[in-house]
Amino acid sequence: QLQFVQSGGGLVQPGGSLRLSCAASGFTLDYYTVGWFRQAPGKEREGVLCISSNDDSTYYVDSVKGRFTISRDAAKNTVYLQMSSLKPEDTAVYSCAAAWSPTCYSDYDLYNYWGQGTQVTVSS
Repeated sequence: QLQFVQSGGGLVQPGGSLRLSCAASGFTLDYYTVGWFRQAPGKEREGVLCISSNDDSTYYVDSVKGRFTISRDAAKNTVYLQMSSLKPEDTAVYSCAAAWSPTCYSDYDLYNYWGQGTQVTVSS
């Protein structure tokens, strides 16, 4: 059975850090491009950051550059989104998605597998 399961998230104070994980089962995540998306209340979903199957990173949101990073752990078949210096405007539901593609997509609908989404709230 193919699964793509997210973990992490929660409530954090401004300036804090969180790490989100997406673990795949039933397929080898190393061969896939993986994107992270977020949707804040009342706003459309937006692409945040992506890592291609060639391990090239693409940022879709300028405000997270220098604060968010994406990485893979092939042994764990998992991709991580490390978020630091979090701001209240980072509050959103974050979702990961995997695409059988050598390049990143900013369009969520072009991905093949999707995580279940997790809430990240940045507030004091």
